[in-house]
Amino acid sequence: MKKKTAAIYKTATTLITVIAFASLLQAGITHAGDKEKKITNGTISIQQDETAYPGLAAITMEQARDAALANVQGEVLKIELEDENGFLVYGVEIVTPDKTITDVKVDAGNGEILVVEKDTPDGDTNGDDEQENDDEHEDKD
Repeated sequence: MKKKTAAIYKTATTLITVIAFASLLQAGITHAGDKEKKITNGTISIQQDETAYPGLAAITMEQARDAALANVQGEVLKIELEDENGFLVYGVEIVTPDKTITDVKVDAGNGEILVVEKDTPDGDTNGDDEQENDDEHEDKD
């Protein structure tokens, strides 16, 4: 009877270990697939056109700049109110001392930093546009 109980215990332990490992693996795969961070928790939900954005913002552009610079050191290139997944945010582009560009999304309602990600000027996050243009020119030659 002890052998049978030990075998059941060993099988149950192995099964639990496999399930736990599979869950962790799935979580890792899901996380790895998230190349672009999406904002899902802003405080000001918007359905208006862009002309209404300034009246909806609870913080000023200066406050958004200060919040972004408190999180990322550098020089601000551009600040604008944007619609990010239905939420009003300030998009603050900062060039860092190492010459990389970082895009900081600041909640326009409370000044909270929502997303910080490496970027290139004017929202080109990976340079694919340049590659596509190069390919078009090669086909014409």
